[in-house]
Amino acid sequence: MSNMVPMIRFRGFTDDWEERKLTDILSRLSKSSNNSELPKIEFEDIVAGEGRLNKDVSHKFDDRKGILFESQNILYGKLRPYLKNWLLADFKGIALGDFWVFKSINSDPKFVYSLIQSNHYQKVANDTSGTKMPRSDWKKVSSTDFPTPSSLEEQQKIGSFFKQLDNTIALHQRILDLLKKQKKGFLQKMFPKNGAKVPELRFEGFTDDWEERKLGDVLSERNDQTPETNEYPLMSFVQGKGVTPKGERYNRSFLVKDSEKKYKKTELGDFIYSSNNLETGSIGFNRTGKAVISPVYSIFKSKKSRESQFIGIMSARKDFISKMVRFRQGVVYGQWRIHESDFLNIDMKMPNDKEQQLIISFFENIDKTIALHQRMLDLLKKQKKGFLQKMFIS
Repeated sequence: MSNMVPMIRFRGFTDDWEERKLTDILSRLSKSSNNSELPKIEFEDIVAGEGRLNKDVSHKFDDRKGILFESQNILYGKLRPYLKNWLLADFKGIALGDFWVFKSINSDPKFVYSLIQSNHYQKVANDTSGTKMPRSDWKKVSSTDFPTPSSLEEQQKIGSFFKQLDNTIALHQRILDLLKKQKKGFLQKMFPKNGAKVPELRFEGFTDDWEERKLGDVLSERNDQTPETNEYPLMSFVQGKGVTPKGERYNRSFLVKDSEKKYKKTELGDFIYSSNNLETGSIGFNRTGKAVISPVYSIFKSKKSRESQFIGIMSARKDFISKMVRFRQGVVYGQWRIHESDFLNIDMKMPNDKEQQLIISFFENIDKTIALHQRMLDLLKKQKKGFLQKMFIS
């Protein structure tokens, strides 16, 4: 096979691709404008690596000066290119900050947009100048040869393929965002607000006031320490994910294993928190099962049924975190500590066991749906990465 054809291509195309300078297939626009009637785009308006806006900018008007762009022009963030701030515009506007704005010439815009995401382009663009504020080097990028189909039809097919894939990814992302927003809304309405005795939204048949109880009435500390074993593997407690295998974060083969070092044991459903990072999500319950984690975490088990899981759901609310933070004390090296005894002394309103179980099951179903869409989204992104590797020549 010629080294000038990609591993995967559309049927009917057999010609070798041609080496072309970037400036043969696009021009870099530089016309500046401060038109106050055109929307402005900034770095923070773009979702990194996803080529979509995170907000509606159609009314983002001011008189700041930037580079004028048209629909089908490409915005490429040259500052810290590893952040992957890129966008194929579908409207006219002004790019503010460190953007290159590209216009396709003798080429398909969607193809060029896919090309700048390919491994070859990214490798060149990320060979940056500067340290604190690294930027792509235009001289280097513009003088590099990139294999390109000579046929405009093949370019269009490749560009349309990736555009459709991006649309599918964006759709699943919107569904996922909506589900997370709905969960946040249910967390607000299915638990009593400060001073209230019942939640705004509850299951049919329940009318009793929720009872004021101390967390120590339903939880007890789990402080069993043991070395890592096959039954209790060493894991991390990751913000937003909970108990997670270490292999997802780093390759443990580089670490010296200490068979005598002890960690805290945790079981399925345990409630866990880190005193240092409460506001950023180092709190929740164990959805994974048997594991050992760092002794810096505080771990609690249910006294009766699944109260630890119920408290874990409740801990996603800001008022829960606020009650905990009041007990936070400073210790050495700028670390924080909330003593387990103080935590167990916190008052919370709780429903009876039957209503608790219904709330737990309700949020379990939401979490399963969110996890399903997250897996689908991750798979689509992985597939796109594979196609970019095999449908372009490095």
